[in-house]
Amino acid sequence: MNTHPYLRAYMAGIVAPSLGLLVALTVFIVTRLVLHVPIPIERVIIFPMALVPNAFGLWNICYLWTRPYHHLPIGFHGALLPVIMATLGAVAAVSGGFLTVGAHGVTWFHAISLPYSLIAPWFLAGVAVYYLVWKYIVGFLNQFLGIA
Repeated sequence: MNTHPYLRAYMAGIVAPSLGLLVALTVFIVTRLVLHVPIPIERVIIFPMALVPNAFGLWNICYLWTRPYHHLPIGFHGALLPVIMATLGAVAAVSGGFLTVGAHGVTWFHAISLPYSLIAPWFLAGVAVYYLVWKYIVGFLNQFLGIA
């Protein structure tokens, strides 16, 4: 009998970002509609809502597929994902005109400027969060579904 390990890996991978995006969207809606804070995030919210859960699922399939060849810990494997996603996201944002890269920082939507000295620690914090999510949540779900 075929147990469909890649389907289970995909499903285990999409749980954490789907729940995280549900919380983020709830916070955005409350902030935007109840507190009347003008946040222009609706222009870019579709990108992470469509890409991040699918990327987690596909990355978990990749982990399952490469596990017989490489014994990389799941947390480290998950920490590589934001590097790939940030690179692809930055290239897409620059190509779409949402992001302008300057000598001292980046500018989003020609309105929000951030220096590189702020971007680097936030990116490293994001990598740490991905490591922990993959190590504890995705790893637990992989074990629970019998694919770890």
